[in-house]
Amino acid sequence: MTPKTPSPASKPALKFELLAKCSTTRARASNLTLPHGPVPLPIFMPVATQASLKGLTPAQLEATTCRLCLNNTYHLGLRPGQPVLDAVGGAHAFQGWNHNLLTDSGGFQMVSLLKLANITEEGVRFLSPHDGSPMLLTPEHSINLQNSIGSDIIMQLDDVLVTTSPDKERMREAMLRSVRWLDRCMAAHARPHDQNLFCIIQGGLDLDMRRECTVAMLERDTPGIAIGGLSGGEAKADYCAVVKAVTELLPEGKPRYVMGIGYPEDLVVSVALGADMFDCVWPTRTARFGNAVTRRGVLNLKQARYADDFGPIEDGCGCVCCRPAGEEGALGVTRALVHHNSAKETAAAHLLTMHNVWYQLNLMREAREAIVGDRYPAFLRRFFRDLHGDKERYPAWAVEALRGVGVDIIQDD
Repeated sequence: MTPKTPSPASKPALKFELLAKCSTTRARASNLTLPHGPVPLPIFMPVATQASLKGLTPAQLEATTCRLCLNNTYHLGLRPGQPVLDAVGGAHAFQGWNHNLLTDSGGFQMVSLLKLANITEEGVRFLSPHDGSPMLLTPEHSINLQNSIGSDIIMQLDDVLVTTSPDKERMREAMLRSVRWLDRCMAAHARPHDQNLFCIIQGGLDLDMRRECTVAMLERDTPGIAIGGLSGGEAKADYCAVVKAVTELLPEGKPRYVMGIGYPEDLVVSVALGADMFDCVWPTRTARFGNAVTRRGVLNLKQARYADDFGPIEDGCGCVCCRPAGEEGALGVTRALVHHNSAKETAAAHLLTMHNVWYQLNLMREAREAIVGDRYPAFLRRFFRDLHGDKERYPAWAVEALRGVGVDIIQDD
């Protein structure tokens, strides 16, 4: 396979500036500049699947400090559809979002959501969930849809296989096909001047296969690099081994995106392993079940003990919900109010969504500050101490993964 060589006219619309590196781990702090503004790394990206983050207006999402969120190519391609997106001028205008967008390729939904999907070299054949008509998603069509969406970062169509699949032959086929499909995506990309195409490294849990795929993808010289196919039920130790093996081979001068990752422990460990960008529906989805994400763990505010708890969702939190009502723009929301409304009104889910997204973004902001100050190991120890208290409760996978990059979180500072 011959790698594509970008022409001068296809210079990526992306600037990446590495600011600081942890002297112990592989953690990095960087500035990523995209067409719709700067994004500090490391970063968590909320998922606004169908051109909205469930329950929030664009202004409310902006108030969480979010400057880069996800839209879903598969869903937007079905509804409102490409003609509407073309007519309105893309997803930024359609949803009233003036900051950056990242879109996935649409391929993952073909495999995860649809029972009747068939992957061939041509693309993914499936039946429409709306009327059952046959449909085909090819690398070219995926890129064409994303060009219409106008997202600042677009993803290649890849052949996605669950990491726990025992079929090594099929896994290798998927890995090699993903490389070939990247070539087709690059050839089809009509807007390299204002949209950045990221490759996606595949290979399951086979580290040699992951390394082989990484080398092939790096030859294509895309503006950014994603590690895909994880968060599919694999053991956390296996997940960490893949991220570590891949980041060892990646150049310092490009952003590194681990797809589908969002639990706080996963985020801070993955940063230590050298990753920069993450996304997941978990913090917004769990909000709709009445759960608040805090530094002490997840609080189920539906529980009766919160019925007369008039404290904020989280003490010391800087989100608009938790700050005292007297402060400008603050809501002064109490746990009791969320408890009262969680089973009756959608407002509780909206408030918890704002809090949870702010928590995730702030966690990455604190990680960034710790990296810049070269105190990330201390940050990790404090994070796990706050979350678990008793060191015997620390997850073994996290302890071992961090020891692999020079940090023993069991030991005191």
